[in-house]
Amino acid sequence: MLELRTICENCGKKLPPDSEEAMICTFECTFCKDCVEKVLENVCPNCNGGFEKRPVRPRSFLEKYPVSEKVIFKPVDPEKFKFILEKYRDIKPSER
Repeated sequence: MLELRTICENCGKKLPPDSEEAMICTFECTFCKDCVEKVLENVCPNCNGGFEKRPVRPRSFLEKYPVSEKVIFKPVDPEKFKFILEKYRDIKPSER
C-alpha cells in the first residue's frame, strides 16, 4: 500500500491525503510541487530519481488505509545537493 506522508520533506508544507500538490518518488519520498519544481528540479535528494504526482486516496479508504504517522522533515542542504542536481537534472528520470 502506498505510504501517504503528510508533509513536504523539504519545507514542511502540509500535504493531506487529498492534496493536489503532493509529489512522490519511487521510494515514496514526499515533497510539495513547489519544492520539486523550484528547488529540486525533479531530482529526488534521497534516491536521485524523478517525481510524479501522488494519487489521492479516496476518503472511503482512509479508515482502512490511514495516512502514515511517520514524519520526515529534513530540508535539503543546498551545498550538498548542488552536486547531485548538476549530475542528474538534465537526464530524464527513466535514464538515470
